[in-house]
Amino acid sequence: MKRSNRLTLFIFIAMVLGILTGYIVNVNYTEMYGGGAQQTITDNGIHGGLTGYITGLNTGRGKTGETTILKFADNISILTDIFLRLVKMIIAPLVFSTLVVGVAKLGDIKAVGRIGGKTMLWFISATFVSLFLGLILVNIMQPGHSLNLPLPDTHASSGVAASSMTLKGFFQHVFPDSVINAMAHNEILQIVVFALFFGVATAAIGTTGDIVVKFMDSVAHIMLKVTGYVMNFAPFAVFGAMAAIISQKGLGILLTYGKFIGQFYVGLAALWIVLAFAGFVVLGSRVFTLLGLVKDPLLLAFSTASSEAAYPRTMEELEKFGCDKRIVSFVLPLGYSFNLDGSMMYMTFASLFIAQAYSMHLGIEQQISMLLVLMITSKGIAGVPRASLVVIAGTLSMFNIPEAGLLLLLGVDHLLDMGRSATNVIGNAMATAVVSKWENSLGTEPAGELKEV
Repeated sequence: MKRSNRLTLFIFIAMVLGILTGYIVNVNYTEMYGGGAQQTITDNGIHGGLTGYITGLNTGRGKTGETTILKFADNISILTDIFLRLVKMIIAPLVFSTLVVGVAKLGDIKAVGRIGGKTMLWFISATFVSLFLGLILVNIMQPGHSLNLPLPDTHASSGVAASSMTLKGFFQHVFPDSVINAMAHNEILQIVVFALFFGVATAAIGTTGDIVVKFMDSVAHIMLKVTGYVMNFAPFAVFGAMAAIISQKGLGILLTYGKFIGQFYVGLAALWIVLAFAGFVVLGSRVFTLLGLVKDPLLLAFSTASSEAAYPRTMEELEKFGCDKRIVSFVLPLGYSFNLDGSMMYMTFASLFIAQAYSMHLGIEQQISMLLVLMITSKGIAGVPRASLVVIAGTLSMFNIPEAGLLLLLGVDHLLDMGRSATNVIGNAMATAVVSKWENSLGTEPAGELKEV
C-alpha cells in the first residue's frame, strides 16, 4: 500500500475511533446525569460513577455531565492544538520559497511572453470565478449553519465584527514594514508581497540569480518534506477533533458532514458546467471531444485524490487533441501551481463553512476581502500536497476565525480532495486547449513547434 494511501486509511480509522469515543462519552455522561440520575445526585450528594472518580476527588462535590464532557473535550483537543501549531509553523517558509521559485521561473520565459500573458489572463479569470462561485454557493446553502459550535476561549471576546477589515486596513495587511516581522507573525499576505518582489528581482538579474533560485527550490522541497512529516500527525489530530465534537454535539453532527460533502460536490458540478461553457465559447463543439479525451486522467486523479498523478496522461491526451507540444509543456505545469480550480472553490467554501460553524457572521465587504486574499495567497503553493489546509490556516487567522475549525474538515478531506483533484485536471486541460486556440496552434493532430503569429 502506498504511503499516501496508508495515511488516508489511518485518518479514516482515527475518525471512526474518534466518533466512537465521543459517542461513548456523550451517551454515558448524558445518561448518567440526566433526569432521575441527576436528581438522585442532587438529593443525596453522591458522586456518580466514573465522574465521581475523576472530579469528585478534587472538588468534594458532584459536577454535571456537561461539565465533565467539556473537560474531556478540552483535554482531548490538545492533540488538535499540537497539529495546528505544526501546520502554522510551515506556512511562512513554504509560501516564501515556493512563490519565489514560481515567479523567478516565470520571469525567465521572455521568448513566450505573449503566451504567458494569455495564460495568466485565463488563470486569473478562472481563479476568480472558482472562488466567487464557492462564495456564492456556501452563502446560499449554509452548510455549517446548524453546527453552532462555541468559540474557543482565545476568540470568545474578539469576534470578526470587532475587527472588521476596512479598505485601509486591508492594504496595511498587504504591504510589510518588516519581512522578518511578517514571517514571525505569519502575515501571509505581506510574505507574498515580499516574495513577489524578490522573485521578480531574482529573474531580472539573469544567471546571477540562478543560485538563489536553486537554493529556494531546495528550501521548497525541504518544506514539502516537512509538510509530509507534519501530516503524519493528522490521524491523532482527527481522533481528538472527532472525539471532542461528538462528545459535545452527539452523532447528529454527522448529518452536517454529509450535507457539507454533498453540497460541495454540487458546487464542483456547477464549476464544471462553467468551465465547459467557457471552453465551448473558444473551442466550439470540440470541447466535448476534449472532455472525452481527458476522462481517463480525470478518473485517475479522482481515484488517487491527486491531480499530479494524472499529469503525464493529461499531457498525452492534450497532444492527441492537437495542442502544440510547447504550449502544453508551458501551460500545463504552470497550471499545476497557478490554476487549480477545484482547490480554489474549496478555499472559499471551506473558510466560510468554518465561520458558519462558529456562528460568525462575515459581511459582504469581509467576504470580498477574503476572496481577494485567497486569490493572492493561493498562487504560490497551489501545487503543494494539502496546500488548501495551509492556505486556509493563514487566511482564517486574518479574519479572527478559529483555526481549530480546520479539524472539522480534515477527517473528510480525502473525500473532498477526490473531487477537487478531478476538477483541477479539467481546469488545466481546458486552459491549455484555449491558449492553443488563441495562438492559432490547435490542430487535429499532435503539433510540433510554435507557429509564428
